[in-house]
Amino acid sequence: MINWIEQINKCTECDQCMGVCPTYAATGVYNASPRGRMESARRLFAEDILDRSIVESFYNCPKCMACEVVCPEEIEISRIIGASRNRAVEKGMGPLDPHKKIISGIEARGNSVNGDPARRLDWMPEPFKPHESETLFYAGCLPSYLTKDAAAYSYLSLKRLGVDFMLLEQEGCCGTYIYESGEVGHARDYFGKNAERFKGLGIKNIIVPCNGCFKCFKYFYPDILGRQDFQIFHVVETIYDQLRNRPDMLRKIDREITYHDSCRLGRAEGITREPREMLEWCGASIKELPENRENTPCCGSGGGIRSAFQGLSFDIAKGILDKSNTKELVTPCPFCAFNLNYTAKKGAIDKNVTYITKIIWESLQ
Repeated sequence: MINWIEQINKCTECDQCMGVCPTYAATGVYNASPRGRMESARRLFAEDILDRSIVESFYNCPKCMACEVVCPEEIEISRIIGASRNRAVEKGMGPLDPHKKIISGIEARGNSVNGDPARRLDWMPEPFKPHESETLFYAGCLPSYLTKDAAAYSYLSLKRLGVDFMLLEQEGCCGTYIYESGEVGHARDYFGKNAERFKGLGIKNIIVPCNGCFKCFKYFYPDILGRQDFQIFHVVETIYDQLRNRPDMLRKIDREITYHDSCRLGRAEGITREPREMLEWCGASIKELPENRENTPCCGSGGGIRSAFQGLSFDIAKGILDKSNTKELVTPCPFCAFNLNYTAKKGAIDKNVTYITKIIWESLQ
């Protein structure tokens, strides 16, 4: 077992993390900062001290990893937060009630957004037809029910480019929400059922438009279940591989956009050049946010904070919209698209956020 106290004690209190933390910037509350959370984690692991304020300090973290990029001691802060949530669950003080409600919904309806399972494939531009393949296009909960453009235009682009893949009529949920909430035992059972299903279908590759599914399949499944038989690819990776030797398939469309790197794809995976190249091949004029690529600002929806701290999530997202100098933002993340569009509408901000494959599909026509 990793000694989290050793990692926490490496902190030199240089405060570099304080300047990049989205929740601290939005609230000014010390407990909602990386240093505050590390102090809470030290009290939990060293002294077994846990109260409601400490629990909330763990669950209001979006796990965006901005703090880890600037930490000179390379402390794995997001993993410490994850371990702290696990301990909170063990002690009967986690997850928070909104998280419990969503987890119950996953078990009851097979998705994390309370969608009607009978309407999961409403996003499809054509009738569902069973097809066998070693590659699965796994749409995910948010694209299937709320950010349907992410599912539809990813599906259409992959088909247009000749990628062979199958769909599941009854897909279910990847289970990332269960794991992120700290319910590790529950996640193990849930992951195991999905993994066995994939194995039985002969799935070797999974393509996802959802960054939550991407992280869950690529990191959380091996963490809980051990090495898996499938490889995981974000749809941006797959489409880029298909287009890099034939970018002339894309016609030029005159468009001025701001590209927003998501935390998971940009900061964590370093996939920043590929989406920009594809947008340029589409003819888009790309503007940048003041902070971008590995320093990209978090949209405020990750780590389960939007469901439990909606006001905080709104404030963080508004900060991104205010910094964009174009009307349209483009993102490779359904969570970012949903939260930023919601914030723009609620805040009466004249901005529109587009999932990247919509532009690619329009350019492929």
